[in-house]
Amino acid sequence: MNSVILIPARFQSSRYPGKPLVELKGAKGTAKPLIQRSVEAARRVAGVSGVFVTTDDDRIADVCSKFGVGVIMTSPECRNGTERCAEALASLHEPDLVINFQGDALLTPPGFVEALMARMEQDADALVATPAMRLRTDEVRKLQAEEAAGRVGGTSVVTDNQGFALYFSKRLIPHLPAGALDEVVSPVQLHVGVYAYRPKALHLYAATPVSDLEMLEGLEQLRFLAAGVSVAVVEVAAPPFALRELNNPEDVAPIEQALAEAGLD
Repeated sequence: MNSVILIPARFQSSRYPGKPLVELKGAKGTAKPLIQRSVEAARRVAGVSGVFVTTDDDRIADVCSKFGVGVIMTSPECRNGTERCAEALASLHEPDLVINFQGDALLTPPGFVEALMARMEQDADALVATPAMRLRTDEVRKLQAEEAAGRVGGTSVVTDNQGFALYFSKRLIPHLPAGALDEVVSPVQLHVGVYAYRPKALHLYAATPVSDLEMLEGLEQLRFLAAGVSVAVVEVAAPPFALRELNNPEDVAPIEQALAEAGLD
């Protein structure tokens, strides 16, 4: 399949303005902007025909030109990464798959994306796929503590018997009755924000109004479910290092530690 990775990036962020250009040190102390590290992570995915950054900001585009990645300029009216990918589709040469690789998820293992591509190749009817990891019980307890303190610690997903998403939430789902966390591995699946779309899915997304659930949860993928588009959830194994995203300035140090643990400079 002709698979293209798009990395949506915007300068304006309510929690961390300008974060695509934040410098992060790697295992040997080399500092690179977040967007460059995200591109390098995307380029480690096997079987991809191209990697592009999609943005509406000239500052991001200028930095991208310095380390040699193609840029597709999109409208500042795009509300999320999926809308940005849908708009960028017109600039691509008839891809079979478009991968939305989050610009702040530089630690995403290439195997996650490769698993999505394999899932889409096996099932010609699947329009969208995304990965999830089964959490250990101690990780769930940490997220419960975050939730009790009023902080969002991640997105969880529940699926049907065929592995398609029933719902995504920033709350922990499903409900965990007494005894549900007695085993080492929990029933909770943590969603990883990477997506593989067929072009048809992106056209449908762009033509579908924003749903109430999407607004309440702040989760773009819920627009697919509200429109009746199935989302295949591919279970992946957690890597040996923490999967941290750059959402706040205090995330810099843990991410640099994870880069060191992963041996990425």
